[in-house]
Amino acid sequence: MLTRRTPISIPDAQAKIANLPLKPQTEIIPTIEANHRVLAKPALASYDYPHFRRSGMDGYAILAEDDHDFPREFKVVGEVPAGATWDQPLEPGTTVRIMTGAAVPTEASKVIRIEKTRPSKDGKTVRMLTTESHSNITEIGTDFHAGDEVLAANQEINPGGIAALTAFGVEQVTVYQQPRIAILATGSELLQPGKPIETGKIYNSNGPMLKRLVEETGGIVDFEAQLPDEPEQLKDALEKVIQTHEIVITDGGVSVGDYDFIGDAARQADNLLFNKVKQRPGSVTTAFVQDGTFVMALSGNPGACFVGFYLYVEPLIRRYQHRPSRIKEVKGILAKPYTKTNGYDRVLRCTYEFKDGQFLVYPNGTDRSGSLANLQTTTCFCVIPHSEKPIALNAEVTTWLLPFKS
Repeated sequence: MLTRRTPISIPDAQAKIANLPLKPQTEIIPTIEANHRVLAKPALASYDYPHFRRSGMDGYAILAEDDHDFPREFKVVGEVPAGATWDQPLEPGTTVRIMTGAAVPTEASKVIRIEKTRPSKDGKTVRMLTTESHSNITEIGTDFHAGDEVLAANQEINPGGIAALTAFGVEQVTVYQQPRIAILATGSELLQPGKPIETGKIYNSNGPMLKRLVEETGGIVDFEAQLPDEPEQLKDALEKVIQTHEIVITDGGVSVGDYDFIGDAARQADNLLFNKVKQRPGSVTTAFVQDGTFVMALSGNPGACFVGFYLYVEPLIRRYQHRPSRIKEVKGILAKPYTKTNGYDRVLRCTYEFKDGQFLVYPNGTDRSGSLANLQTTTCFCVIPHSEKPIALNAEVTTWLLPFKS
């Protein structure tokens, strides 16, 4: 049965999702497993760092009162390798050999780098040729004092952050939970993996694509299903995953014909956000909330599914982790002709280059909704506004640079 829908603009659809209230949860995980996770609480320094006076180079430590009248001879009274300490007082005219990263004696004011010295053959004395303009000593608390914020909340931990946390012996951190996401691929035309190809059948390419897009965005896919166009089976699967996930992504089943099964669920939902968008491809893209779970119903056509994920799902997954979308909106220049006219805004799959201070945008092959030939090479989208006349070459167009695709 044909169902009438009221289309809304792309910005309006994005705003409806952006305005959804979220209740992000937190969890405590090992620091070594926290790469690309987002801190929910600031990490504080438990002590000064460094917590001892540390030599910045190999050389010889001297007293302040000996820092004059170079070149001059010093008596070498000991050696301090990294990890060791020198617990005896330094006397005037004496020095200790010290290694990079080692603890500098308390009384020492400077380390003369080894390149400016000439040790005796027996190592008992050293001739220092000149002084240093810097102490070459990293003082206690140079990087952090106890109680300082090592990493602020709401930032994504990277390998450098893990190093900083580990330096303070922080073994666990509180981070935002990654949203649990279920993916339901629908359509009786879908073949199971490993089955031979048949006329009228296709392999489920959207499912693997969506899973990887979710994972690189920061979500966890812990449920996947490939379902035929059977209303009761779809209904049961949808009801089940809604109860156990923050986000459910479906592809297919949102047409305006007799197999609009997901559309039926949307119309009966607690909160129907939209069930048609003024866009090509993917005008039937649908979003609703049921029992507190966000359901994103994307087109089963690969091109439209790919576009819909970036426009509507990626920013939401990022928001669950208190992070902005990685998609960068810029003004681009249409550097290759596009002559089609559109009743709706058309989101073209494109490539771009940054040249002479401008983003030059090039339509990347076909714009057919069902095509997946350019998904690998597409690095951005551009919007061709709806019009009865073709857009002019070199026109300014809204452009979205895609993450991990530059």
